[in-house]
Amino acid sequence: METNTTSFTIRPALHADVASIHAMILELADFEGLSCEVQSNGDDLHRALFGERPAAEAFVACSGDDVAGFALFFTHYSTFAGKPGIYLEDLFVRPQFRSRGIGKQLLIRIAQTAIERNCARYEWSVLDWNQNAIRFYESCGAEMQGDWRRMRVSGDALERLAGRS
Repeated sequence: METNTTSFTIRPALHADVASIHAMILELADFEGLSCEVQSNGDDLHRALFGERPAAEAFVACSGDDVAGFALFFTHYSTFAGKPGIYLEDLFVRPQFRSRGIGKQLLIRIAQTAIERNCARYEWSVLDWNQNAIRFYESCGAEMQGDWRRMRVSGDALERLAGRS
């Protein structure tokens, strides 16, 4: 399903969008000061979105022939709610396309997907220093979940936890 506005279109990502999405992932990492953490490449992203068992989905915002932004998300399951949920991994709009409502429309399109799929919740993380993003998300009705802290195991720690080193 496509969402059209006067200056851009929101649609599901296509195989042909992978290079543009990956380029925006690199732009996002640079903005967040996390470029050194990016290990993925276009092939990884293509497998994640379109492989035999896709791990994620994405919507893109197009302005003419340009991919102006993207939202990448995946489904999870809430044992408490007994329903699936959607987790927004990344939302990014290229600087030259900002302040046109693209980010909000991407959020809305995923919210619509969550409703269509009978999801209990739609959630994401935001860096605590990114006050512009926090204000934007709050203006869309999101609430900060201050009583939860995200935990992560990766790299060597993941190998040790799995008993592989």
